[in-house]
Amino acid sequence: MAQPVSCPICKKRRPERFCPAQGEKICAVCCGTERERTLDCPADCVYLIAAHRYEREHRQLLAAEEIPFPGLEITRSLIHEQQALVSGLAHTLVTFAEEQRALTDPDALAAIIALAETYRTLNSGIYYEKPPDAPLQAALYAALASFIQQYKQQSTGANLATVKDSAIFPVLVYLARICRGSTNGRPRSRLFLQVLRAGSPPSQDQPAEASRIIVP
Repeated sequence: MAQPVSCPICKKRRPERFCPAQGEKICAVCCGTERERTLDCPADCVYLIAAHRYEREHRQLLAAEEIPFPGLEITRSLIHEQQALVSGLAHTLVTFAEEQRALTDPDALAAIIALAETYRTLNSGIYYEKPPDAPLQAALYAALASFIQQYKQQSTGANLATVKDSAIFPVLVYLARICRGSTNGRPRSRLFLQVLRAGSPPSQDQPAEASRIIVP
């Protein structure tokens, strides 16, 4: 089979890199600019792995306004006390992502933030629920909400202290901050989901934004 003389994306430059998402060679410029944007890159792509390594080594701190719920302080002790809830939510996310391969970091972030908003209103004494409009995000929202209800019921059945809504809200914010700090902001990025699969989720000392995610 003859190789194309120009990149199938830009139609200008010479195709030099095999793109598993495209199924053919594309140019280096399109590989860099379209990666995790228009190209749904698989996690084992060698160019994606190299790009993620470079991003980790040169990652900048998020601006205050980029951090989910920036006014909330989350203590290490609270996350330690709610480690079972954190792990359960992470497992729910990973399971959902395995079943719904189209799920991306922005989808996960939108669902977690929406659910956190729900629990923030609960803490104020007003119940207001607004799941995301996007179907996939709404489905993840429902899956996480269902896990939390099951977790609370199981704790009650086992005569354990029932987790309070006031503790659930910061746990969700914690996950949202890890998601925002782990991902690179591209619409098809799955870095956060990879972090969960690897460590489910990282310890409090590992996130890139550790100093801002949790206070001592």
